[in-house]
Amino acid sequence: MTAAAEIGDMTALRREIDAIDADLVRLLARRASMIERAIELKPGEGMPARIETRVRDVLDKVIARAHAEGLDPGLAERLWREMMEHFIAREEEVLGKGDVA
Repeated sequence: MTAAAEIGDMTALRREIDAIDADLVRLLARRASMIERAIELKPGEGMPARIETRVRDVLDKVIARAHAEGLDPGLAERLWREMMEHFIAREEEVLGKGDVA
């Protein structure tokens, strides 16, 4: 992994950004596959699609990690909220709506 300060020109910088974007897409696809598995497991464990305590727990962890990594925690929170709402909507398509505190 190359530190940003070590990159000397925009071509190299863009190449590094593109590689990071590819990694992010791979990770998001992996996360999406985990959501598909959650859709299979939740009914057997009596869990609804949306569990607010889990949403809060994930956000708390992401915000803490963002602070530790030097990422704007507000940005991290907005991104994760959007992502989680997308995945919860996917779960609700299959499982129906329901909420547990």
